Amino acid sequence: MGFSVTGKLKKLLTRLFFPHIRRSYSQSGEDIIISDLFNRLQIKEPRYLDIGANDPVALSNTYRIYLRGGSGVCVEPNPVLCKKIRTKRNRDICLNAGVAFSNEKEADFYIFPEEFNGLNTFSREEAEFWSKEGNAEIGRHEVEKVVKMPLLDINQLMEDHFNPHPNLVSIDVEGFDFDILKRIDFGRFKPEVFCIETLGFIDNNREIKKTAIIQFFLDNGYFVYADTYINTIFCRKDAYPILVSG
Repeated sequence: MGFSVTGKLKKLLTRLFFPHIRRSYSQSGEDIIISDLFNRLQIKEPRYLDIGANDPVALSNTYRIYLRGGSGVCVEPNPVLCKKIRTKRNRDICLNAGVAFSNEKEADFYIFPEEFNGLNTFSREEAEFWSKEGNAEIGRHEVEKVVKMPLLDINQLMEDHFNPHPNLVSIDVEGFDFDILKRIDFGRFKPEVFCIETLGFIDNNREIKKTAIIQFFLDNGYFVYADTYINTIFCRKDAYPILVSG
């Protein structure tokens, strides 16, 4: 009986005084994995670049890090969501823009109804997929409006806001993740950790793994630290002190 009461009291005190110890805010626990990775890397207050930040809390790969003392730059083209981030996370900088996936300086941004804002995208093809086909889990949803948004260069973002680079780059932009990645100057900027959506959909709602993104990181000196099927977490090899090669 005493053991049971002690255990319940410990759980109660943990919830009261340490509510975020193992709580995840991201889609499949990616934020807990990333936090544990930063503990291994001995980075106590990580700086992050969150591209396609969306909601400040729900399905966020960076909110847990923020609660634990980290901070960074969130890039979110939806003005409503950007305002929410600025209100909820006052240590972060939130830029109401997109990140360039081509040489264009602006692009159309397709915004879905609020309850499906995770579908918002710069990709016309992605927007048409969700409007015309959708999938069994989310269904089909029409674009609510299209707005023209400025596009920021990812290398300029890192130069302007980080010294020497963000410790984490999280990218979830529904269609142009790889295009943004290929524009990074890895000779100048070497983030320790990346979290990238590597699950895609093709005809008839079939799921595919974006193996080209995985190979891209392997070619640039990173290894797969974890994979939640939806997202892959990459770590820079020379930043990880106990990596066994081969």
